Amino acid sequence: MSTAIVWFRRDLRLADHPALHAAAAAHDRIVALYVHAPEEEGQGAPGAAGRWWLHHSLAALDASLRARGGQLTVVAGSSLDALRALIAATGAEAVYLNRIYEPHLVRRDAKVRKALEAEGIAVQSFNGSLWSEPDAIVTKQGGPYKVFTPFWRVLRTHVEDRAPWEVPRLSLYPVSDDLPGLVPIDSLALLPTLDWAKGFAEWTPGERGARGMLELFADDALAHYTEGRDLPARHGTSRLSPHLHWGEISPIQIAAFLRERAAKRRNGADPEPFLRQLGWREFSQYLLYHFPTTTRKNFNPAFDAFRWARRDAHALRRWKEGRTGIPIVDAGMRELWATGWMHNRVRMLVASLLTKNLRQHWTLGERWFRDTLVDADLANNVMGWQWVAGSGADAAPYFRIFNPVSQSEKFDPDGAYIRRWVPELADAPGRLVHAPWEDPAFLKASGYPLPLVDLKTSREAALTAYRNLRHAPAETAGEPAA
Repeated sequence: MSTAIVWFRRDLRLADHPALHAAAAAHDRIVALYVHAPEEEGQGAPGAAGRWWLHHSLAALDASLRARGGQLTVVAGSSLDALRALIAATGAEAVYLNRIYEPHLVRRDAKVRKALEAEGIAVQSFNGSLWSEPDAIVTKQGGPYKVFTPFWRVLRTHVEDRAPWEVPRLSLYPVSDDLPGLVPIDSLALLPTLDWAKGFAEWTPGERGARGMLELFADDALAHYTEGRDLPARHGTSRLSPHLHWGEISPIQIAAFLRERAAKRRNGADPEPFLRQLGWREFSQYLLYHFPTTTRKNFNPAFDAFRWARRDAHALRRWKEGRTGIPIVDAGMRELWATGWMHNRVRMLVASLLTKNLRQHWTLGERWFRDTLVDADLANNVMGWQWVAGSGADAAPYFRIFNPVSQSEKFDPDGAYIRRWVPELADAPGRLVHAPWEDPAFLKASGYPLPLVDLKTSREAALTAYRNLRHAPAETAGEPAA
């Protein structure tokens, strides 16, 4: 009887799972394995919010496998050691996996493949997370794209390359507590020790939760996505990002479902604007694959000479706590702490305040997001921060410094989002919900803090620093403290 191991990683689903699909077609029995080895992931290892999600997603996958007569074999430690032990215990002759394109894991997977193949074990890997392999899209000169629009023109031709696969017929390795190294999910200690994540209860990690979120988006927000996605007080975005990061749903599944739903409903809902946003996710993965040092270095090397301000621990703490005195920024940071998520428009505003008005190094914000976002994806997070800071690919120009007051007036005109997350301003009249410092008496009575920084003065200082960028010697560039 032929046995294969399917090594689950950030593909915690059964449907549209290329590695599982191939293994089930070629072998009599499947061993489902998850190895918890965060030390092998480098900067891509999950932060506190991500670990919360991972705990519940693993439990959901295990429940799905148990319903089919099997289990998720969970092991903590070295991936190669875990695979070797399981191969010896089950007689598996092959390992199947879906690829991850982050630098540390590309190198780790290559070492595992080389070692196992030297021992006579077949290793097969597949693309289970993207519409196209990162090295399959190149410019006419043969190099990688650095600008999104031409990249998207090519990628868009790959979106319908295949239909999503259903869950295959599975014959799973019998449930056994005698498998080597098997540990319960609870023993991984992924859940926070503080009562911090109680607000995360609005999420439903796992494949079923991903499908439910997709259906809600298709029914509720897709028809108004173009204008609704910029309004933080509305359910105007998909909120699929954590499900995508953990591979509980694939972009192929999403595109197929939205096309089918739009065709059936005929309500004018056009999935194209949303598919383009998924294209940005893929562009981030593509850039990280081709430029792996961008997790810690500026994509644009000219920014190595940018004069960042000295690290300001006080300002950074107030930014993290949502006490900057800038309402839309504080609303976003408090939403993040409470729910593990932040609206994308607001992400740009909080990042702009930190990197431009406060001129704190983009890596400081990236680290905080990495620890507190349930959808903290290394590529998306790094590229998003670099885009706002101006140092990334296809980046916002240096003179684009968001004015958080005008932005909140435009995208949260009645202050509903601010009032929800900044209760001190719940009763603020009119414009004061966006700029409470304009009425000192109200500000004092509300207990809300004065602005951490003067928006106009700090904007001018940032513009000066950006204009002088080409004239600053690289050795003066400010580096954040570790």
